[in-house]
Amino acid sequence: MTSNRPVRVERASGNDLVELVCDTTGTSMQVAAVLMLDTRSPVDIAAVREVIAERIKAVPRLRQRLVDAPFGCGGPVWVDDPAFDIGDHVTSAVCPAPGDERALLRIVAEAVTTRLVRDKPLWSATLVTDVSPDRSALAVVFHHVLADGIGGLAVLAHLVDGVPVALDRGFPRRAPRRRELAADAVRSRARAVGRLPIGMNRLRAAVAEAGIGRRAHAPRCSLNRPTGTNRVLAVARVDLAAVQVAARAQGGTINDAVLSAVAGALRTVLAARGEDVDHLVVSIPVSTRRQAGITELGNRVGVIPVEIPTTGDPIRRLAAVARITRQRKTAAPGSSTALLGWMFRALAKIGVYRWFVDRQRLVTTFVSDLHGPDHAMSFLGAPVVDLIPVSGISGNVTVAFAALSYAGTLTVTVIADPDRVPDLDDLADALRRELHAQG
Repeated sequence: MTSNRPVRVERASGNDLVELVCDTTGTSMQVAAVLMLDTRSPVDIAAVREVIAERIKAVPRLRQRLVDAPFGCGGPVWVDDPAFDIGDHVTSAVCPAPGDERALLRIVAEAVTTRLVRDKPLWSATLVTDVSPDRSALAVVFHHVLADGIGGLAVLAHLVDGVPVALDRGFPRRAPRRRELAADAVRSRARAVGRLPIGMNRLRAAVAEAGIGRRAHAPRCSLNRPTGTNRVLAVARVDLAAVQVAARAQGGTINDAVLSAVAGALRTVLAARGEDVDHLVVSIPVSTRRQAGITELGNRVGVIPVEIPTTGDPIRRLAAVARITRQRKTAAPGSSTALLGWMFRALAKIGVYRWFVDRQRLVTTFVSDLHGPDHAMSFLGAPVVDLIPVSGISGNVTVAFAALSYAGTLTVTVIADPDRVPDLDDLADALRRELHAQG
């Protein structure tokens, strides 16, 4: 039964809507986190569904759909899904022989490229059994419109063990009525007018963060070619403390170490392809917040395009990267979305966004880096022994990288279009060498 209590109108923000605009294939803005479980005692799908169904009561967005508002009533809104069924979202799969990480990553790649249905909550979870005699995995996929990376970590924190059971909060609440949406839209427009002076300041900050006016362009190379819908994954791991020590010794951060390693690895692969590239332009997400709660998901990130050198030995390159990123930091992190979001939505409105991203020369690749849980977690009593991040690629960016720290390990996942990056194994090997050379 739907509750008739007054409802709060929850709209997708302008930043959120950018994720829909950027979703050129219907799956390109879907991301994932893979929890590797030590399951010496088997975990079955019924138990997984039961515990997730209970725990997502604390995360309203996981039982909400994104729907368009009527004409004149503002942008899309999040509404409770009265037909929500946990069975539609939590499924299982058996890892094929030989039951190793490569086989698991093929399943994860398929899960992250299976389009989430817009008339249901935009997430899924797949329990993968038989990864090895004592390993299973839980692959959680969600559309980026639902949450950014920091928000995604907040969601994961409520799926694992140790979180108090939440009340149901009157689910499902009724959807806002047309007059409520119209009134909210009028109030939102009035607030927007009142924020115009602040908006001009943020616009200036956005121009600085987005690097508009700079002469740097991504070099012409085989890393930038229009992509399809297939994806392949590879993973590199390194001791977190070792990388942190190496980065600090060069005046940098773990993020700088990841950027330097990515640049070195891509240079190695390009050289094997017969291409000589001495720099790349990397798009780095920058958040306006350090952490998020389950009631404040959505997207609050901008991007900084940074020109990174590919040459030199790993330590000198790391020092150079640290200097460059310090110079590119801005006083208002995340502000660039205000400008880029408007530009991308305008391009989409006139029907040329896909044409633009298939031909852009602004960035070579995407690299994200998140600070994950420092302590070990568990799920249904099974220790989480590894946490693998999976990001997305779109347009003519053929390969991207997602880094995540967890319980003393830094994991970097490479995602690529297999038709454009047939040498993924070589790239992953080069990335491992670069990461270990720094530590």
